[in-house]
Amino acid sequence: MNNLPIIVTILTFLIFTNPIMTQNTRSAKEAKGLEAGVNAPDFIATVINGNNFSLKDALTEGPVVLVFYRGHWCPVCNKHLGVLQDSLQYIQNMGAKVIAISPEKPELLAKTTEKTGADFTILYDEGYRISDAYDVTFTPGGMDRTMYNTFLGANLKEAHSDDSQRLPIPATFVIGQDGKIAWRHFDPDYKKRSTVSEILDALSKMN
Repeated sequence: MNNLPIIVTILTFLIFTNPIMTQNTRSAKEAKGLEAGVNAPDFIATVINGNNFSLKDALTEGPVVLVFYRGHWCPVCNKHLGVLQDSLQYIQNMGAKVIAISPEKPELLAKTTEKTGADFTILYDEGYRISDAYDVTFTPGGMDRTMYNTFLGANLKEAHSDDSQRLPIPATFVIGQDGKIAWRHFDPDYKKRSTVSEILDALSKMN
């Protein structure tokens, strides 16, 4: 019996699915994030209240400070978003909007608002479409997933649109009205976040 057609089919499947599998299982250090100077991928995403947010439309009004965060269960994320909220007026005075985005479902985004007092827009990144486009998605290791799910109550399989348990590196991108990334903060170490002074400095250089 000639098994060659079956072998060819299997090899073809492995070749074409391997990049997807690799992307879905890569570590934080393998994610690179989009660089400053490139065009920011446009997107439309769901806000907590169910309305849609369009990056393209938002940029007609001014620059956008796009902040990826892991979820309401992340103490470092909540602290970071809380700091941004405390200084929100300074950022808005520069003509910019703060937009935070997470792979958590809309009903869980509300918990972030409750914990941080955030008065800025928070978006649901369904299917990791936006974090993939900005090259910040990764899969945490097994021990980390256990800690997040067990001790921090992340419940990643239920909280996200699939059970891959992927997360975004908590990066910050300052996007100008020309649609280009003017500045970014990108660090695989989740404890290191953008500061308000850095964001304000980036915005000041755009004026």
